[in-house]
Amino acid sequence: MANAKTIQAKQDAVDIVTTKLRKSVTTVVADYRGLNVTQITELRKQLREAGIEMTVLKNSLLRRATAATELTELDEVLVGPTVVVFGGEDVVAPAKILNDFAKKNVALELKGGVVEGKVVSVDQIKALAELPSRDGLLSMLLSVLQAPVRNFALVVKAVAEKEDQSA
Repeated sequence: MANAKTIQAKQDAVDIVTTKLRKSVTTVVADYRGLNVTQITELRKQLREAGIEMTVLKNSLLRRATAATELTELDEVLVGPTVVVFGGEDVVAPAKILNDFAKKNVALELKGGVVEGKVVSVDQIKALAELPSRDGLLSMLLSVLQAPVRNFALVVKAVAEKEDQSA
């Protein structure tokens, strides 16, 4: 029979994972079997630079956390070695980094995830990874908003140059 300290430690671990699942905008679950230490270190480095946390978790612990957060649909992909990536504010970054890494390292297999509180499939994670980042989307929006002003300025400049030539 497990002693009280062990049970409490496990419950604390479940509570921590539950909190991370609730706070994370994007959570991606993957199978890391076949990656060597160098590859895992490189993946961790890329994620850390983006402010994203990667953790290897026992499936039983993760199932308890999904039950506490009502994300039990994720349980069906919790088979075999599991690494969980908890994203921060950027919805796209975790999916993009993992998807790009998986393209270069076929041993990393995406299983599924959670995006803004909803369980998503591997295909949805890959589709999310193809989107531009938040900064990219904002720059595209800014470009679209500036275009009419830029065009108006060019027309005014052309009219002014034409009047200067006439005079």
